[in-house]
Amino acid sequence: MRIYIVIPAHNEDQHIAKTMESLVQQQLKPAQLVVVNDHSSDDTLKIANEYAQKYSWIKVVEKKSTDDHLPGAKVIEAFYKGYETMDEHFDVLCKFDADLIFEKDYLFKIAQHFQSDSSLGMVAGTCYIQQENQWVEENLNQRDHIRGALKAYRKECFAEIGKIKKSIGWDTLDELLAKYHGWKTLVDPSLKVKHLKPTGYHYSPGAAILQGVATYKMRLGIVLTLLIGAKRAWVKQNPKILMSYLRGFWQAQKEGVDFMVDSDQGKFLRRHRWKGILRRFK
Repeated sequence: MRIYIVIPAHNEDQHIAKTMESLVQQQLKPAQLVVVNDHSSDDTLKIANEYAQKYSWIKVVEKKSTDDHLPGAKVIEAFYKGYETMDEHFDVLCKFDADLIFEKDYLFKIAQHFQSDSSLGMVAGTCYIQQENQWVEENLNQRDHIRGALKAYRKECFAEIGKIKKSIGWDTLDELLAKYHGWKTLVDPSLKVKHLKPTGYHYSPGAAILQGVATYKMRLGIVLTLLIGAKRAWVKQNPKILMSYLRGFWQAQKEGVDFMVDSDQGKFLRRHRWKGILRRFK
């Protein structure tokens, strides 16, 4: 099974060597790996080039952007910069962050999952962060949600969902659209991935506003936006996050921002999110 990987990287010189080392040590090697140096001002490019010089299946491309670390469009623009340099001879396409450490059998086990079930469209492990010298599960979303940091798509699923949307909310929408099109998704809790930087650690203050814009663009509605924003505010212990979510939603509504999904897909997305919420009270 041929696995291609794209790693967008912005100022990751404190982590990217550990990520790259864990990938070159994989039991099942990637067929291609592209690091996209996204306007870094540190030694990210230098470190990535050192690995590209050692391994023929690794290459580095550069992208000019901004220094703002916003979730969504910036990282996906960088992803596509790398993806566009690849051919289509892959079975599985991965979008990984540059601050992860994978166990040596991670890609092998991901491939096993895809090979054992042809209806699986997306597969991933679980992120762990370091707290007081212990690695604990990073608890941000439902445990069955595939994190944006470690996406792996079957080629056919990737095409059917329209690839990755260049917008905030892409890492929720891709999974929901996969399910809409009849694909299964899987989080394997036995595949533990060390996440060296907690999610949102360097996000700018406008990130939560953009999250609210995303819920509007996915047609989730104001009530779900309120619940999603409240949960993130509670996890981050910052009540201002909830108000930013609502502000973003109302702003997008007022401006008539284009939706990312059609009405039928919107109904499916709302129904799926409500099922997930109600399941917790059973």
